[in-house]
Amino acid sequence: MPSPTLTTEVRGHVLLMGLNRPDKRNAFTPDMYRALGEAYGRLDTDVQLRCGVLFAHGDHFTGGLDLPQWTDNLASGRRLELPPGAIDPLGLEQPQVRKPLVIAVQGWCLTLGLELMLACDVRIAAASTRFSQLEVKRGIYATGGATLRLPNEIGWGRAMRYLLTGDEIAVQDALQWGLVQEIVPHGEQLPRAIEMAERIAAQAPLAVQATLRSARIARNEGHAAAAARLRADQAVLLQSEDAKEGIASFRERRTASFKGR
Repeated sequence: MPSPTLTTEVRGHVLLMGLNRPDKRNAFTPDMYRALGEAYGRLDTDVQLRCGVLFAHGDHFTGGLDLPQWTDNLASGRRLELPPGAIDPLGLEQPQVRKPLVIAVQGWCLTLGLELMLACDVRIAAASTRFSQLEVKRGIYATGGATLRLPNEIGWGRAMRYLLTGDEIAVQDALQWGLVQEIVPHGEQLPRAIEMAERIAAQAPLAVQATLRSARIARNEGHAAAAARLRADQAVLLQSEDAKEGIASFRERRTASFKGR
């Protein structure tokens, strides 16, 4: 059964995934997290889906974990078990979603919210967005990827300044530092994210996935590991129907129609 706290909708080749607990500022429960993992699994395996958009209903993206519901799990030191076929939304465990994720945030984007954003590929923020990785103010620390990714995103000193104090990151600073790619008026973040996702989905799906995979290898395993695969992966892509269509459309001066094959 679909989770009432997570909505899903397919628009063309794009899967929209909406956090839907606005009366609680979309505070994450374990069930919400499992439902999001299942949605990521669907995005990964459905050949008709080419890009995902993660957003939230209401005025806030999320206030973070609903801590009372997570206490036992956090105290156990074990990861939350996900249903079969689900994918970790934080991208800390394999497999990862092979398709791009665009995220739209607004209002509070705290703790887990910022970590979910760091695990996405393109980030659109409303001017109302307030970011904070404030776990240290609660006697715990960020274990959803912020300590791994934030230093690479904004630099060591800046990351430590916010991770160690829990202070708020201003949305304009987030844009200047590359933490988000665009700021739009409140209410326009989702339409803009959908527009971006549709632009991505219009490109050759296999080429998009290869690009994302190469960039991830470079980030996680180093440039040499990514460089070693460039030519071989390109040779495989050139055998695809989409590559042939792309070359034909260039010669014929028309828009390509890609099938993901």
